[in-house]
This record gives sequence, C-alpha cells and structure tokens, in this order.
Amino acid sequence: MSRIRPITGLFFITAVISACQQNSRTATSPDELISPKTGSKKELTLDSIYLYAKQLYRWQESLPSYNTFDPRKKYAQIEPEQTAYERELFALSQYALRKNDKPYEWSTIPNKPKYSYLERRRTEKKSSGHMASTTTPYRYATHLSYWAAGNKRIAYVYIPSFPQLFTVQAELDQLAAELAQQQVTHLILDLRHNGGGYVETAEYLANLISPTRLDKKVMFSEQFHPNVQQGKATLLLRQPYLDASGKVVQYKGRSATMADVDYSEKANTHYFNKKGHFNSLQQLSCIVSGRTASASELLISSFKPYIPIRLIGQQTFGKPIGFFSIRVGAFDIYLASFLIRNANGWSDYFDGIPVDLPLAPVETSRHPGDPNEAWLAAALKDIVRDQGIKALSSATYFPMATEENLLLKTNFKLK
Repeated sequence: MSRIRPITGLFFITAVISACQQNSRTATSPDELISPKTGSKKELTLDSIYLYAKQLYRWQESLPSYNTFDPRKKYAQIEPEQTAYERELFALSQYALRKNDKPYEWSTIPNKPKYSYLERRRTEKKSSGHMASTTTPYRYATHLSYWAAGNKRIAYVYIPSFPQLFTVQAELDQLAAELAQQQVTHLILDLRHNGGGYVETAEYLANLISPTRLDKKVMFSEQFHPNVQQGKATLLLRQPYLDASGKVVQYKGRSATMADVDYSEKANTHYFNKKGHFNSLQQLSCIVSGRTASASELLISSFKPYIPIRLIGQQTFGKPIGFFSIRVGAFDIYLASFLIRNANGWSDYFDGIPVDLPLAPVETSRHPGDPNEAWLAAALKDIVRDQGIKALSSATYFPMATEENLLLKTNFKLK
C-alpha cells in the first residue's frame, strides 16, 4: 500500500454539487439530488459546505436534510461572505448532542464551533514558524534542564506546538540523543501552551521517548464515520490526491482522489515504532492547562495504557477530534472528521483530560523552565518527594511561540 502525504487540490464548486452524478463508480446521495445545480458562487459554496458535512462530519447522522436546513435561505443574505459560511458551519456543528444534551462542539465563543472551522486559503505556503536551527540548539524544544534526585535523573523540556515534522525532526532527534546520554528516568514535558498541530510530529516525539518494550503496540487509532470507512463519502472524488510537492498522484492508471484513501480503522491504527536510543524512561510528567489540546492530548492519551503518567496544572482543552482539509472555492474547510482513540479505545475527553495534581492559575514573570516557577516546582516536588534535588544544568530561554489549536492528519494510506 502506498503511503503519501496528500495536499487536497482545487476544484470548481459546480463540479462538487454534481460530483456523484458524474461518476459511474458511485451512487448519488438524496441530498445531492435535492440541492440546486445552479446559483451564485456564494449559494453554491453554502451548498457545498453542507454537502461535505453531510458526508464527512463525524456525527453526520445528526444533521438535518438539505431542505430542512436550507442553507441558501438562512445564510445567503449574510455579509461578508466568510461570516455567512462561518455561521452555517457553526449551525451544523450544534446538532450532534452528547448524552448530557450538550453539543459535542459547544463553545464559550459565540458562533464558533469548538472543533470545526474554515479559513480563506492563503496564497503563500503556510509556515509553522519553527524552523530547526543549525547554529543555536533547541530553538523549538526549549528550556531544557536536568536534575538528579537519588537514583532519579530528571529532564524538563518545553514543547510549544507540533509543527510540520520536517521543520523540527533534526532537533527532536538531537533532544532524544541528549536524553539518552543523560540516562533520564523521569521526563517533564511542558505542554501548557501546546494547542496541537500535526499528528505525525506528535507521533514522532512519542516514538523517540517511548521505552523499547512498547514497540509494535498500538499507540492510537483514527476512527472515521462508518459511512466514510465504507466509501460512501462520494464527494471525495472531487478532491485530488496530491503528493508533498503538489503533483497529482497516479494510481491504477488514473489520477488519484481522496476517495482512494483507505479510511478503515485498521488502516488508520498507529503503532509504536521506537526511534533513537533513549530507552530509560520510567515516568512521564506533563504540565498542562486549558490551552493544551489536540495533538498534545493525543500524546498524553497514547501513553496512558502503558507507563506511569502524571498530569500537573489544569484540565486540558478536550479535543479528541482530528481533521484534514477540504477545499471549497477560496476556502479550506476543517470538519471534525475522525475520533482519536488510544489502545484501550478511550476517547471520551471532550471536556478535557483531568489532572492528577491541580494547581491554581499562575501569573508570573518567571520563565517556563525556571525551577522556581510554581507549576514546574510542583512537578519536580511530585517526582522528588522528600529526596534532595541537585541541578545538573540550567536552561537557556527563548521566546515562547503560539500555534493554532488543531490536529491535522497528513499521512494517509491508499486502498
């Protein structure tokens, strides 16, 4: 099976609306027959957002029919156009209810879903803002410090986000090599500002710090809606499957589309694949907050079935949901598309992952990495207990970066 990074391509809105009718390999859904085939660009875009949600949304069965939802009547008069699309997406996101009758995508921000979102496509290539440096180490994984307490070797590192792997892979490799050299037994990852990012980067870090005994064990799985797994998301025929350089992938003698992806849970189950030589980890501690989300929560969840893990700070954001981009006209749409499940099948942290050591919010001028900073001091005390502690190195501080709150899937397998 081929494993390539797709970057979804451009298409015409009118083609999207009639996608399934134009392809004899798949059936046409009732909503596509009902939705108008003509209209303004704005009306067709509103239709497309609805139709994609109806086929790709993780809780699509909760959505009303096209005629009941009537996107043109409700949103076509709203200006500017992006606001119209955002209001439509918010409305779609509020139908799926949890057992407590609260929407999965309930948010404290008016008219904004907790997970799904859209944005106007940028003309320039999106950068993570974190480029690996060959002159100054740890410009991404910063504030690295070491301590000793009895037979415990403690390390601390601040991870602000999970940008594209190629920008930070060399730096993460260097970090793991140093952890191995120091024979670290207790690792503190500071994820308090980590809003997530790319699945592949969080997975790579997990493979660097995991003990060898976890090799080949399930790390996590991505569970798409059964209709998507069964190939019923026919509009994906209109999303080209491109390689990392933006070229159309040839597959079975034709141009591949996102409909050629294998969305089964088996094909989207990730296993530990040990990397590097750091193999002495006994306990993982994570400093977290309400800003800790998505890929950083995935990393925490993946280790929970296997090793002692302590969470210090405040309950995380709660985002066991992932995305891949769908292009609709000039916009990229990110629908909550798949559920993240760990080896125990656990994914129920929509309200956040609770902490083991709850702490009050900190307003301080002290840097993360400063052992006198309240949350790090608490994490160290939690590890050391009554033992004395000796500093083995001091941290070098760099500006803290911020990233978007998301979890992006870029690696797929073709059928």
